[in-house]
Amino acid sequence: MLSRAGKNEALTILAATYPNAKPALEFRSPFELLVATILSAQCTDVMVNQCTRELFPVANTPEQFAAMTEEELFPYIKRCGFYRMKGQHILETARILVAQFGGEVPADLDKLQTLPGVGRKTANVVASNAFGIPAIAVDTHVFRVSNRIGLAKASNVEKTEEQLQQAIPRKDWTAAHHWLIYHGRQICEARKPKCEICPLNHLCEYRQAPRKAGAGTPAKKAKPNSVKQKE
Repeated sequence: MLSRAGKNEALTILAATYPNAKPALEFRSPFELLVATILSAQCTDVMVNQCTRELFPVANTPEQFAAMTEEELFPYIKRCGFYRMKGQHILETARILVAQFGGEVPADLDKLQTLPGVGRKTANVVASNAFGIPAIAVDTHVFRVSNRIGLAKASNVEKTEEQLQQAIPRKDWTAAHHWLIYHGRQICEARKPKCEICPLNHLCEYRQAPRKAGAGTPAKKAKPNSVKQKE
């Protein structure tokens, strides 16, 4: 793992490289972001945005979703993959929000994680981007990049999040989440990282001691075939 000085330098470089980093998912309310984030599990943000651009003009509040049937919702989200399970989670969540939360998405990590299909990552995304609560959502990009660089050294997303919280000032947690995602998409790709053009290559532990391409990727579980597990 990088030294404290090395971590600070890496974060300074990331901030300068991606000054305008922001969420890729399109949303206009906490509920829209919650729906989009649930749909984004094992799906690209580009595809989710294509689906929600058609869906949200039809329904974009918990009350409107709670009144929908599966047959009405599924055609809009079918391209997102695992759409039946995601759709069921979204409809169940909408009904719970109406019945228990006054139709409002709770601005609380623990309460968010009580909703169907909402795990730590999704709760962090919604809390940070919809409510401005400092959080670090560890997706595949954040996990890969942070462990490759040396901001973290962990074998799972939970430990990675803990180590990033220690390495990054709390005020920068949300921004750093986006810096790491942008870096993972644009330079530090899973299979063929562009180390030769990376502004962090003089610090990066992966660059200094190369491993096989794909290092920094969490261990895969045996043939996942659904999104029942919360993200």
